[in-house]
Amino acid sequence: MAFDMVGVVGLGTMGAGIAEVFARAGLRVIGVEADAEALARGRGHLERSTGRAVDKGKLTGGERDEILGRIMLTTSREDLREVDLVVEAIPEILEYKISLFRDLDRICKPETVLATNTSSLPVTAVAAATGRPGQVVGMHFFNPAPVMKLVEVVGTVVTAEGMVQEISGLARRLGKTPVAVGDRAGFVVNRLLLPYLNHAAWLLEQGVARRDDIDAAMTLGVGLPMGPFTLLDLIGLDTAYEVMGTLFDETRDRRHAPAPPLRELVTAGLLGRKSGRGFHDGPATPAEPEKSKITTVRVLGEGGADLADRLAAAGFQLSDDADVVLQLGDRPVIEHAVRLERPETMVGVHLVGSRVAELAATVLTSPEAANAARDLTKAIGLTPVECRDRAGFVVDALLYPYLNDAVRMYAAGYASADDIDAAMRLGCGYPAGPFEMLETIGPARVRDGLRALYAEYREPAYAPAPLLDQLVTAGLRAFPRP
Repeated sequence: MAFDMVGVVGLGTMGAGIAEVFARAGLRVIGVEADAEALARGRGHLERSTGRAVDKGKLTGGERDEILGRIMLTTSREDLREVDLVVEAIPEILEYKISLFRDLDRICKPETVLATNTSSLPVTAVAAATGRPGQVVGMHFFNPAPVMKLVEVVGTVVTAEGMVQEISGLARRLGKTPVAVGDRAGFVVNRLLLPYLNHAAWLLEQGVARRDDIDAAMTLGVGLPMGPFTLLDLIGLDTAYEVMGTLFDETRDRRHAPAPPLRELVTAGLLGRKSGRGFHDGPATPAEPEKSKITTVRVLGEGGADLADRLAAAGFQLSDDADVVLQLGDRPVIEHAVRLERPETMVGVHLVGSRVAELAATVLTSPEAANAARDLTKAIGLTPVECRDRAGFVVDALLYPYLNDAVRMYAAGYASADDIDAAMRLGCGYPAGPFEMLETIGPARVRDGLRALYAEYREPAYAPAPLLDQLVTAGLRAFPRP
């Protein structure tokens, strides 16, 4: 099907960005808003966005004029009667979208494709409200649309054969990377991202680690572009809360119930950057205790020799009767501590990459030993992340369930491994997709880490996905690709 003229309904930041994307690709665009005031705001979004591109040297003044010249702005939906495609970008309220699509179904010519930019609402419900359900799809752009390369193309059980492929082809024409997914709440990116962010809020609620330590663990340790709380504040806590509610409504998975800190901040109107305060800019992190005077250290566990050498090179004294004992590994540290004559001296150490040391204090660890472990790791160039002695500590507790969710998604035939990887790289800026991460870490290690999480938390979703178990049993390190 030829897509030469498209309509965009809703010209907020996202809708205006989508209109700009189409116009940049040479398509004629009709942008529709509810009234003259909203239309003026939409025009402002377009002018500012293209103006910034000129300032950065990404567009010439002439190119900008051509792009804006391809966009006609109107307050009348009736002007959409001859377009080939309509993309709606109105607020995420299902009743509003259904009402709009019924109207578009009446207005547009029979062959027009209707697309929703929803990030989590059911596309099937929107399609079923029209007389052309086979021509209704999801076309989920990411903000800012002119910059972000990912488009999730969502097909339903009633989408006409070949329609997802046609819309994917259009996305490629726009310079985007399409990922074809099924109609499940959150699609790929939000279905994997938001539970991870919500899980971080649960760890904070349970006192496993502090806000800044969790953020540091995931940025410096895993290489993610933002920590979970920084990202939540950027997304908007109200938006995250709404998506979690949509996920919970569909799955009834208690992990998808918004965590208490998220719920409380939203109730208080503290929504992140948009309101000036969210998880960050709240109460200050407590000041660190004074520098430890402990100079003797003992290192135990697999890989301990290298850490001991680094500490010795930094001037610390190695001793079998040390005032602080660092136990490497990821098992509950208390199991090792109780074997010591002085269990209060032990702190667990889990090295994450080359920059982060998770420091797990047990119920017996003395404050002096905990402070000393922090200072020792700082002295050798590591960022300490202080946490409780819980399965997975911080990084593995957040990362492994996310990887497990991706395996379950793939096993259900919901999206391919390559598409899931591409979605998380392009949609979230992750350095690697979940399957790339899993294969780098090793399926057996992830499987065993999930078993430890399940044994402690008894959360059904932490049980390793059957496909992951089968991969490990078969001795494979990579998931099959078509």
